[in-house]
Amino acid sequence: MCEAIEQAQAAGIRVIMITGDHPATANAIARKVSIESDQPISGKALEVMDDEALVQSVKKHSVFARMAPEHKLKVVSALKKAGEIVAVTGDGVNDAPALKAADVGVAMGQRGSDVSRETADLILMDDNFSTIVSAIREGRSIYENIQKFIRTLFSTNLTEVILITIGVVIAFASFKSGQSILLPLTAVQILWVNLLTDSLPALALAMDKNQGVMLTKPRPPEAPLLGGSSLYFTLGAGVFGGITALLILIILPMLGYSPAYAQTLVFCYLVYVQLSFVLPARRVNLKPSVNALVYLSIIIGGGLQAVVMIFEPLRALLGLVQVDSQMFLMLVVMVFVSWTFSELLTKVLCRK
Repeated sequence: MCEAIEQAQAAGIRVIMITGDHPATANAIARKVSIESDQPISGKALEVMDDEALVQSVKKHSVFARMAPEHKLKVVSALKKAGEIVAVTGDGVNDAPALKAADVGVAMGQRGSDVSRETADLILMDDNFSTIVSAIREGRSIYENIQKFIRTLFSTNLTEVILITIGVVIAFASFKSGQSILLPLTAVQILWVNLLTDSLPALALAMDKNQGVMLTKPRPPEAPLLGGSSLYFTLGAGVFGGITALLILIILPMLGYSPAYAQTLVFCYLVYVQLSFVLPARRVNLKPSVNALVYLSIIIGGGLQAVVMIFEPLRALLGLVQVDSQMFLMLVVMVFVSWTFSELLTKVLCRK
């Protein structure tokens, strides 16, 4: 119990005791479980406070004793007026008003009354406070992984959107001027790129462990899912990748290479650069733990792309041509530059 409360406090979660016990008893228990307490506030003291005094009192005090049901309700209401997100745990009929008024009401599943369980939003089946802390840890980790997933998919797909949108405009302009049409990618190639870069890496990111989530403060409820550094990373990495792919598509035909050759190189670049974006996209707010599945998904994706380029029947199926070793080396350099840019962008954004 004491360890769980300390973990909650380290995570920026304030733990308050509201009990019907005598103030001396409440104070002794609070100190035993690491809840800071100067002098417990009694229910009678609450009755003589006006709304402003009550709000100031709940901001400063963490132990409330001799509390009747209406007093518990007053404390919860005052905490909400102070701008707090309030979760209440309780097991008795007298806890029902506070459970109902809280943002999240948590009833005890084993010793809780029927009224408290029907009123609450959640039921704690083992009546253990540490389970609530574990649920908070898991929820924060899931939120962190959702942000990683969004950063990865949005940045990679933004690269494709920029390439295809501007590439189609260039192809249409070429057609109007009587030149050969150079499409950035075919439909089959787009499907293959998305299959390799959006499937296995995204599944692997869901298995990420985030050890430091309980050492950060709670995020504001109004905070956007994709905001701040995540938004800048998505735009920066996506635009850089899209522009690089467009330069390949435009410059290679100027150097005498066939449109099919340029399209093949763009196709290879997209696969490898999108796989490389997975690594910097993982660093949202915390340094991620080692996840072998992420690296395995990148290796599998890169390996399948290499198989497609090596075997002629698969190249023909996707409408590709063979790339010589010199151009492949240039491709490796471009992917490395794009990956380096995304890594540097992540480091700069994490310092803000």
